[in-house]
Amino acid sequence: MERREVAAVLAYIGYLDPRTTRTGTDEARDQIAQWHELLHDVPFTTVYGWDVREAIRAHVLDSPYPILPVDVARKWRAYRRDRLDRHTDPTPSADPDDSAAWRAELLGTRHAVAVGIAAPSTHRQVTNGAPQPDIEARLAAIGSCIPPAVRAELAPYRPARAAREAAVAAGQPDVLSVPCQWCQAAQGEPCRNRRVGLDGRARGNAPRTTPHPTRVDLATVELTRQGAA
Repeated sequence: MERREVAAVLAYIGYLDPRTTRTGTDEARDQIAQWHELLHDVPFTTVYGWDVREAIRAHVLDSPYPILPVDVARKWRAYRRDRLDRHTDPTPSADPDDSAAWRAELLGTRHAVAVGIAAPSTHRQVTNGAPQPDIEARLAAIGSCIPPAVRAELAPYRPARAAREAAVAAGQPDVLSVPCQWCQAAQGEPCRNRRVGLDGRARGNAPRTTPHPTRVDLATVELTRQGAA
């Protein structure tokens, strides 16, 4: 900011908080010099989001203390830091073999983003939000990410999974899709051999290769219910 802009800023601050107003000519001159020393590299406004009046208004609303030039400078630094954190350097258009031109363009782009002249480049930024509405249909059309030939080779190494997939392919119920009421195995987990000792406590927790009959019956009921729906 130039001196006249600093004077306008001080006039705006005095309008919001009369405690900062300096009535004497010498005091006002010294105040402008002090603020200009700390804010000469802080712009009054930028194209993208920065306005020194907004920073001043926020301080007046949030703090009971009169605003100081360092308060404005710190808000400007936080603004610069936030913009650079959201920026991903695009590939410079300069010749990669010309390291000086490449570096100059890269630094120039970063400076433009930092001072609010250009918007941050977020083309590589990971976005969040809900999945696309057609994602389920697309996944159903694509199918499994494991090719059938690879799945067949993996079958001997994961017999429980292979038996489950074979049952579903044959139209039989997926037993692991429901919890087991006998051994309390959760949905998707195999049944367990739980023996009860003389003291009433469970002994043993080895997984079973076959599910408990009650679990098979429950899965059959669920499959029949889904078919009726």
